[in-house]
Amino acid sequence: MQEIKDVILARAERLQAGDVAGSQRHNAPEVVEFTLAPPLGGTADGHDPKPTEEWLTGFEAPPRYEVTRLQITADGDVAFATSIESMSATPKGSDESFTLWYRVTRGLRRIDGRWLVTHEHESVPFHMDGSFKAALDLEP
Repeated sequence: MQEIKDVILARAERLQAGDVAGSQRHNAPEVVEFTLAPPLGGTADGHDPKPTEEWLTGFEAPPRYEVTRLQITADGDVAFATSIESMSATPKGSDESFTLWYRVTRGLRRIDGRWLVTHEHESVPFHMDGSFKAALDLEP
């Protein structure tokens, strides 16, 4: 389980440092993604840095990440992990930063002796009061 925790934390650390290639070393060649950004989902090249590098250009500096409530279940060569995570950043051209808390579920497989992320699902709850607005004010 420690090896899987290390993978998840290393991905966040590398991305926070702006090291996209370093964060992607922990991805399988193909990753099923359901990220916060559109589209609704799809399969991505787990080692293509371009989409993430382009995303990072929207911030004054790479976002800071915090991984909390990490729970891991593993059996054989398959594992899944759930967590509550935050991203804090300042959008390019803005003086105001933000912090967003969201839910993450990751699927991992042991491939050639290494745990790699094969599936990632991020989500933000929405208010069920008829407004259907994203609940961006939640904190753990």
